[in-house]
Amino acid sequence: MRDISYNRSAQHFSCDPAVIEKSHQRSSAYGLDQHDKPDIMPLDRSSLSLLLEQNRVLHAHALPVMETLYEQIVNTHNMVILTDAHGVIVHALGDDDFLVKANRVALNPGVTWSEQSKGTNAIGTAIAEGVPTTVHADAHYLSANHFLTCSAAPIFDYQGNILGVLDVSGDRGSYHKHTMALVRMSAQMIENQLFTAAFENAVTLHFHSRPEFIGTLVEGIACFTPGGRFLSANRSAMFQLGLSQAALQSHTFSSLFGLPLSTLFDHYRTAAPGLLNLCLHSGVKVYARAELRLSNSVFQHYSELPSLPAAAVPKVAPRRLSSLRYLNTGDPHMATLIGKLDKVIGRDIPILITGETGTGKELLAQAIHNDSPRKNNAFVAVNCASIPETLIESELFGYEEGAFTGARKKGGQGKLLQANGGTLFLDEIGDMPLSLQARLLRVLQERVVTPLGSTKAIPVNLAVICATNRNLRELIAANLFREDLYYRLNGLVVKLPALRERSDLDVIVDRLLAEAGNEGRCCSVAPDIMELFRRHSWPGNFRQLSNLLRTAVVMAGEDGLIRLEHLPDDFLEDVQAEPPLAVAAVSTDGAGSLEGLAQAAVRSAYEACGGNVSATAKALGVSRNTVYRKLNLR
Repeated sequence: MRDISYNRSAQHFSCDPAVIEKSHQRSSAYGLDQHDKPDIMPLDRSSLSLLLEQNRVLHAHALPVMETLYEQIVNTHNMVILTDAHGVIVHALGDDDFLVKANRVALNPGVTWSEQSKGTNAIGTAIAEGVPTTVHADAHYLSANHFLTCSAAPIFDYQGNILGVLDVSGDRGSYHKHTMALVRMSAQMIENQLFTAAFENAVTLHFHSRPEFIGTLVEGIACFTPGGRFLSANRSAMFQLGLSQAALQSHTFSSLFGLPLSTLFDHYRTAAPGLLNLCLHSGVKVYARAELRLSNSVFQHYSELPSLPAAAVPKVAPRRLSSLRYLNTGDPHMATLIGKLDKVIGRDIPILITGETGTGKELLAQAIHNDSPRKNNAFVAVNCASIPETLIESELFGYEEGAFTGARKKGGQGKLLQANGGTLFLDEIGDMPLSLQARLLRVLQERVVTPLGSTKAIPVNLAVICATNRNLRELIAANLFREDLYYRLNGLVVKLPALRERSDLDVIVDRLLAEAGNEGRCCSVAPDIMELFRRHSWPGNFRQLSNLLRTAVVMAGEDGLIRLEHLPDDFLEDVQAEPPLAVAAVSTDGAGSLEGLAQAAVRSAYEACGGNVSATAKALGVSRNTVYRKLNLR
């Protein structure tokens, strides 16, 4: 166990010459030469899937923090990177203009950035030293990495062991002295989230000498058993208490804060409990609030206590996950689609989303809205296929009092007006009646809405996103959809790939499991079941997969491993009825080997891209060097 202190992690956060010199010596001892070409080969698909599964909890807590960090450094020629405890990249977010350079040294998932592999670099050296580290330009051991500037901070678990590393890497010309501060704060935010999630059946105390700092990164967090025995504390708590993790193991809630734990329970029995006033063993006064996440058995242990009010367990506000970068999970088709959307967001260009049922069209529309300048205004979704034809006009345009029999007094505001200033999402636009298509076209052209029964035109300012699983051109040919409306709606048309066409199934399953297990249950999928998932055609796409996993999580119970017996019978019947995936014959010298298959796949993509190496690399989600090597082009 690493015995860390709050001060220790704050000491070495610059390009310290002594730290760099020690790292260079280690790099030389590993047998590396400064002019070596770095190993940029990522893990194979199965190993990468295993890596993601092993780091699922870390990834789930780190992702929203990474997205927030990236928003602060966007367009600065940088990228945000998360690695595991060994320096293997788990996830990365980056500026498009820097990704080309990053591909030269493989800052991609599955690539190792330990000192043993890459010599002195911020990620590997932060792991070796156990402290935040900046490595700038020529301080990198390998000359191939001299164009980089990197700032990395280790992420520790509640026992003081390194779980992973958070890093910002960019072009050496983009170096900024504040980058490390952002990385350190973000790493600590991840640590605090992991810390509180690690103790489900416990009393968690959040405290600080200044009440305004409770709920911030600098708050102390300490966990205790229902009986008051100390479990663990974060770095800020150890700093405030003046004790190491090892020294705290002999303490209780009472010995640290001078009160019996029952006083805390009494406090939360009141109707509106405020902050607690506590006194540390050192005499320093602090303010505190507690989370009492206790099981029923614990309440029986405290049988003299009445039920605790709901206020004792603060509700966590839902996190806004729906953003384009959250949806970019490694599939080349999705990366291309998101790249197109990034260029038109906020430019008053209508977007039409096509794709099969269940591919996540509304989720994509919500993500577009959340990333747009209109994100603080309403996102109004209308399913044109689910509203009866007799009501859809009043639903969209609203109505005045007495406009029709049964109309409410004072009338009703339509969806178009509700979306004023925000985004209107028209799902299944192909099912909109022809008579309404003409009125919608007029609204889009004139930007005014006239409610039913009214003569007053009301100006509106809204963005329009439409979606359909139908072929609108065929509907136009059959006179079921207006051609002029079609061309008014399709400023940018994007097609969401079906689940069976995507290469990021492992990441998708991981995300859906994290959502399904938000009650504290942590589940994973057995390797043989993942193979079944890869074989299945998923006719219901995300909707089918999500429902299946939600049920399987419940069926798996406390075991947490989803196996064959946890899957529904209809799914198993469908999988058994499907033919096995065909593997194309390989007519190379390496036929039958994994390397031969890889070379054949790259050559096929290279030919499909017209001999364009960059396009091939982008389509396959690999670096250009990988394409050159597989095809022996150099």
